[in-house]
Amino acid sequence: MSGVRLATWNVNSVKQRLPRLLPWLDERQPDVVCLQETKLADAPFMALLGAPLAERGYEVALSGEPQWNGVAILSRVGLEDPRPGLGADTPGFPHVEARAVAATCGGIRVVSVYVPNGREPDSDHYRYKLAWLAALERLVADAGPARSVVLGDVNIAPADADVFDPDAYVGQTHVTAPERAALADLQSLGLHDVVRDRWPDERVFSYWDYRAGMFHQDLGMRIDLVLAGDEVATRVKAAWVDRKARKGKGPSDHAPVIVDLDEAPDGDIGPVVPPPSAPAPPRGSKRLPQAP
Repeated sequence: MSGVRLATWNVNSVKQRLPRLLPWLDERQPDVVCLQETKLADAPFMALLGAPLAERGYEVALSGEPQWNGVAILSRVGLEDPRPGLGADTPGFPHVEARAVAATCGGIRVVSVYVPNGREPDSDHYRYKLAWLAALERLVADAGPARSVVLGDVNIAPADADVFDPDAYVGQTHVTAPERAALADLQSLGLHDVVRDRWPDERVFSYWDYRAGMFHQDLGMRIDLVLAGDEVATRVKAAWVDRKARKGKGPSDHAPVIVDLDEAPDGDIGPVVPPPSAPAPPRGSKRLPQAP
């Protein structure tokens, strides 16, 4: 059986990231790519990227809107039954946003998600986030979790080990008990956090704030996840964060997460490529840029 490379990347504007996205596709050769924060409606997305993606063998499923949000699936292993959104009961704020798209790629039901941020604990947007996660859980349950993979920016750090310092996040979203409980409910369908399962004790992040040199100090969060059902999780041969894609000129604030099924063309190379730039700082010594 030939291998399949899955990837997810919050590009934080596909238009701005175009000089990096196409070379990255050529370098890493992913078979299925889930993108988030494309920030383009469907027609402009295809006008910008349709031809270069087709040249690389990718079919495309989209759910986009101008300026904000936007998700996509790129696949060169087939793309069947594409569906935007989370179904008839997709919550909105106040209107339904372009935050999910699903398609079947190589026999796997792939769901690309950009979970709402939540903004502030106990705010209306925070409650919207929890309702959206509940709708996502229903969608995956109906689709058949065993052959499904949810990939994307879930805007939740699953555990304290997934942030650079838990003390820095007190009173912030992404780490609260209700958010983590909603994520755990989704995983209870039988979805495996394949990066953490493969590297249970490693320091690994996927997002670093643009401000205050957070990336260069490796002060990040792991909020970009690949959650794989049983049938898919058993095929995992490598799972890693492509930290190289966060370096250099004009990066997204997120790095791609890559999972290899059946074969690992680059080897089982560890949780982060290349290795983190800095060791963990003493607890309580660093603060978030937005902290007072």
